[in-house]
Amino acid sequence: MTSEASSPGFREGAGELVILLYQKPLPMRLDRWLVEQRPEQSRARIQKFIDQGLVRVNGIIGRAKTPLRPGFEVQLWIPPPEPLPYLKAQAMDLDVLFEDDHLIVINKSAGLTVHPAPGNRDGTLVNGLLHHCPDLPGISGKLRPGIVHRLDKDTTGCIVIAKSQEALVKLQTQIQERVASRKYLGLVHGLPQGDKGMIIGDIGRHPVDRKKYAVVQDQSGRHACTHWTLCERLGDYSLLQFTLDTGRTHQIRVHCAHIGNPIVGDAVYSRCRKLPIRLTGQALHAVELGLNHPISKERLVFKAPLPEVFQRMLNVLRSRHSSV
Repeated sequence: MTSEASSPGFREGAGELVILLYQKPLPMRLDRWLVEQRPEQSRARIQKFIDQGLVRVNGIIGRAKTPLRPGFEVQLWIPPPEPLPYLKAQAMDLDVLFEDDHLIVINKSAGLTVHPAPGNRDGTLVNGLLHHCPDLPGISGKLRPGIVHRLDKDTTGCIVIAKSQEALVKLQTQIQERVASRKYLGLVHGLPQGDKGMIIGDIGRHPVDRKKYAVVQDQSGRHACTHWTLCERLGDYSLLQFTLDTGRTHQIRVHCAHIGNPIVGDAVYSRCRKLPIRLTGQALHAVELGLNHPISKERLVFKAPLPEVFQRMLNVLRSRHSSV
């Protein structure tokens, strides 16, 4: 513990002051105990609170390794959410598959970026959610919705967003531990060998084009594993179902391009090819999302119908294939 120094966080009228009493028979580190006591906060955020001097033990600012003993009083000050001045609510047509007080599941359309970023500060799913849920609380210390996972701008389908800090932490844990299940349908060029397979390859920044990702061999990438199952052969195209062991940026798109079967309509990883019909994005759709409700623990499974243009592409290819 450090000396009785004043902390800018401990002041009246701002944030939330939580008072806890340590009652375990054996000593325990402050950081580990706080993670147990406040499961709605991530481990990283608890550590940040401690580092910022926002946790006191018996009135004295604590450190992560501070040992707690029976009867010790712990004060945790949770600061108010930090406003993001550029983030604004915007009216948007959202295809809501499910919503309650803790989470919302959206069937995302093609061309919709999930969250703002430099150079792209509006017109995103987050902007639409702020309009749809005007009372959305601050999550992870920011006044913004809790993005649990992401879909690429031109990938469609199921995406879940947390409406509270507790839901965010629990849903992200389900994604990391593969308790949550995600299935994708993708139309690819060519005919993969066999009826099912697994693509393993570390994914990192492309060595030449830094705006792209690639399977890399130089230890600069992160492990990635994609499972695929053949659903249908359609002439020079194949409809595949994908499940992921990992969740790397552009993972399915990069892995499919790596094995020579790029996603149809992918402007980044597929060479320009003439298609039977014009697509509004790549033919990759998050068709199913399964998760345990973060509060009730009930198993929920959501399904998003294929976009009209994706379905029309399949109908055209099926018609051509059946007439051969």
